[in-house]
Amino acid sequence: MDTTPNPLLSPALLPDFPAIQTAHVVPAVEAVLADYRDAVERLVADPAARDFDSLVAPLEQLDEKLSRTWSPVSHLHGVKDSPELREVYSEADEHITEFTTELGQHRGLYEAMKAVRDGAGFVALDRAQRTLVEDSLRGFSNSGVALEEPARTRFREIQTELSKLDTAFEEAVLDATEAWSLPLVEAQLAGLPPSARELLAGQAKAKGKDGFLATLKGPVVQAVLTHADDRALREAVYTAYNTRASDQGPNAGAFDNSERIARILALRHESAQLLGFPSAAHESLEDKMAGSPERVLGFLRELAAKARPVAQRELDELRAFATKELGLHDLQPWDVAYASEKLRVARYAFEEEQLKPYFAQPSVLKGVLDIATDVFGVRFAERHDVATWHADVQYFDVLDSDGTVRAGVYFDHYAREGKRGGAWMDVCRTRLGLTGQIPVAYLTCNAAPPVEGRPSLLTHDDVITLFHEFGHGLHHLLTEIGWPAVSGINGVEWDAVELPSQFMENFGWKREALDRFARHWQTGEALPDDLFAKMTAARHYHAGLFLVRQLEFALYDFRLHLEFDPMHGPRTLELLDAVRAEVSVITPPAWHRFPHGFTHIFAGGYAAGYYSYLWAEVLSADAFGAFEEAAAAAGSVFDAATGARYRREILAVGGSRPALESFIAFRGREPDPNALLKSYGLAA
Repeated sequence: MDTTPNPLLSPALLPDFPAIQTAHVVPAVEAVLADYRDAVERLVADPAARDFDSLVAPLEQLDEKLSRTWSPVSHLHGVKDSPELREVYSEADEHITEFTTELGQHRGLYEAMKAVRDGAGFVALDRAQRTLVEDSLRGFSNSGVALEEPARTRFREIQTELSKLDTAFEEAVLDATEAWSLPLVEAQLAGLPPSARELLAGQAKAKGKDGFLATLKGPVVQAVLTHADDRALREAVYTAYNTRASDQGPNAGAFDNSERIARILALRHESAQLLGFPSAAHESLEDKMAGSPERVLGFLRELAAKARPVAQRELDELRAFATKELGLHDLQPWDVAYASEKLRVARYAFEEEQLKPYFAQPSVLKGVLDIATDVFGVRFAERHDVATWHADVQYFDVLDSDGTVRAGVYFDHYAREGKRGGAWMDVCRTRLGLTGQIPVAYLTCNAAPPVEGRPSLLTHDDVITLFHEFGHGLHHLLTEIGWPAVSGINGVEWDAVELPSQFMENFGWKREALDRFARHWQTGEALPDDLFAKMTAARHYHAGLFLVRQLEFALYDFRLHLEFDPMHGPRTLELLDAVRAEVSVITPPAWHRFPHGFTHIFAGGYAAGYYSYLWAEVLSADAFGAFEEAAAAAGSVFDAATGARYRREILAVGGSRPALESFIAFRGREPDPNALLKSYGLAA
């Protein structure tokens, strides 16, 4: 087949998204994989190809070519899904999984890589090059290169099946999310602010209906559970959302992930044991900072011991308030967000809705980019000549202080049909020093879209989310490592990869930062001092409840993978009950099916690693402390010298050295374990 006009095979830096058709996907992937296989065999057969330049560098180029072909397809699967795309995505993804597993078990290539490491020239390589070789050898080991038959074949079969299951799990959650909706009458809208009414009207319009429509899109669920006076409506939305893709709820069984969960856990366990690990959790920790299950469990349980009493006190206060002031004598899970917002208003004379007029999305984005200019010395120039997958998407060149274009970034801001929920950053192009290719990132959020005559107005949580994903983006965009495998976010220990993202969140709480963008969308008025003071006072409101919820997710994920026993099956709900009994203070109904929508661990790469959000928060809170110290000394949190050091020691080095080493190089010491509790206002 002639693949020359295939846009997925174009050498251009940026994908031509409008030109990509489903018919392009499989031929492009097959062509790239065929070239990759042939090149590997030539390299292995050449006895002279046993040093970095002759073996590793060509492999990096081959891998980057596969990545650049697949990246637009994978991205479209997340932001512009369709049945036709799913079909070819699944087929191509299976080919890639089979190939990468086969490559990881290629003994000839493994021996060639070992020859590079054992060769006389290895010590003369720079740090990034040595790390790349060492990481590659560990990757071979974890891909089963040493396995004999039938274990080798079985390992490959497992990886292929897991890839299919991960995709099917995520698609089931998306389908379940989009399958449910509820038309609303005027009486059911009581308590909802104007922005929420506009959002519900927009949902109806998007589905070709009049009036108002409740759906399971994130902004809708948040608005209803937080503001709707109609308790039955809150219960209906809560029930539908928390039974998605399960055997319970209004669409029980239609998209059920129960069997997928069981199969995924069984296959991960079997795969780990084939490699000699006691469990999938042990395997996961091979390339993480934490190192051992005991250290992870100790970390989580120590936090729980400090957070749970605070959370219980917060819940007791909330129940008393709900009984006395709201007439809710039996506070249910679908009442918690509603009652919490009412108590926040009563306690601080402040509600989140008051902030939204000051957080118009275009202004927030400009402010975030301007902060990066001041702190990290880069500026962002929007381009309008870049072909994108949707009219709302923006693209920016990232320029260094001398005007050199050093990177590029896409922003996809709003929730819509065919786009999965949540927020994420992903790689479009990786820095490749051999060709001069610059890094390009996708930054995806799911804020409420603009309505006619008014921009998208963000919640403060939306603002923090944008800072978070932008932090991931900066890690990728500002790397100075030209080898893709250890460039940007690649090669960074998974429990440290959230450091730059959570670090950036801190700016969203600083007055100096908010003054850049927090202006009323109609009047231009700056965020009033009294409103900022109330917002700051309420910052740690229900911090205990929030933290124990994160601990529930993290401990459940880790124990699920650590304690799996083929004789007893996944114990999906039994183990969740045990974890909740240990760390939680709110017990959801028996029909609650949180695991069935837990895409982070069943489809998103966080398996036995969800704890990393909290682990990295220790690092990020402590790292931001350097900027607060600079502000105390010099008067500004936008300290360019501290920013340059952070850029040099954290962002620029990517995965070329251990994250702890990078942290110490920036901070001058190891991280302070109390930094996380301080960031939540829970330190003694």
